[in-house]
Amino acid sequence: MNQHCLPVLSKPVAATGHRPHAVALASVIILAGIGAGEAAGQGASWPVKPVRVVVPFTAGGTTDILARLIGQRLSEALSQQFVVDNRAGAGGVLGMDIVAKAPPDGYTVVLGSTSSTAVNVGLYPKMPYDPIKDFAPIMQIATGPYVLAVHPALPAKNVAQLLALARARPGELNFGSSGNGTALHLSAELLKSMTKTQMVHVPYKGASAAMPDLLSGQTQFMFSDMPLFAPYVKAGKLRAIAVTTATRSSVLPDLPPIADTVPGYEATSWYGYLAPAGTAREIVARFNAEVIKVLRLPDIRDRYRELGIETVEGTPEQFGAYIAAEIRRWGAVIRTAGVKIE
Repeated sequence: MNQHCLPVLSKPVAATGHRPHAVALASVIILAGIGAGEAAGQGASWPVKPVRVVVPFTAGGTTDILARLIGQRLSEALSQQFVVDNRAGAGGVLGMDIVAKAPPDGYTVVLGSTSSTAVNVGLYPKMPYDPIKDFAPIMQIATGPYVLAVHPALPAKNVAQLLALARARPGELNFGSSGNGTALHLSAELLKSMTKTQMVHVPYKGASAAMPDLLSGQTQFMFSDMPLFAPYVKAGKLRAIAVTTATRSSVLPDLPPIADTVPGYEATSWYGYLAPAGTAREIVARFNAEVIKVLRLPDIRDRYRELGIETVEGTPEQFGAYIAAEIRRWGAVIRTAGVKIE
């Protein structure tokens, strides 16, 4: 910045008898213009150092896989490392809070998901951050169905038969989940509330931890991402009977949606990048544009299909509106089911 700019402006102001606050106002306007120019420059030069991508869950899950998959390509394209930092705890609250309180400089972001971004605000009576006010949405990067799978000993080959069993044996069917209040748990609670059926929830510390009891028949069904179920479905140890999206999924076209049997049912798995609130719009726009380039790569789309999800492209504004709508929707499910975090 030219050190002589402000003194030169101040002389004619003083000479014409303007009040001192006019000098301050002129200074603020000039500094604001300089700040905007610096922000634009940041967007053009970003990133000039490694970017920290917080994953609010343990390694190995879909969120972690996506962060590493896309991060590798961003590192190659932008010549800076996108370093994945797994910060699991409190259903994603810990990792999200770290980013909410990070400097808004474009070098700390979080890969949020249905649970960590939209569900938790309805579960916890007091959150350390506001999921709307404390984040700058960058873009949604994926969406997909959860899959409803049953133990093969259960005489249910479709959703209608599962519901018939639940009505004939109220309170006898058990379903596992990745934990109390998680999206997998709430997907089942939504089905229960919409069908007025009584089925018993058995929470575990993660979807993988719930699998042994499902495979042994201790629990009869579960919702999860398809990658977790795939090897067992292929081996005949589980039966996948439906997806949770409103219509058939392009990545799992052979499975009908639950909505065919229960009109209006929908529960989607989604993921997206967020930065701390106050991050320069130019940086957000650059990040958005670079991720879109990655998502259009053929091998990335192939990997997405293997994971049972689809790519999503959109603006930061669209992602922000979607998050707000999801918070309202899952909040209603939580209240109806009376779900509480112990």
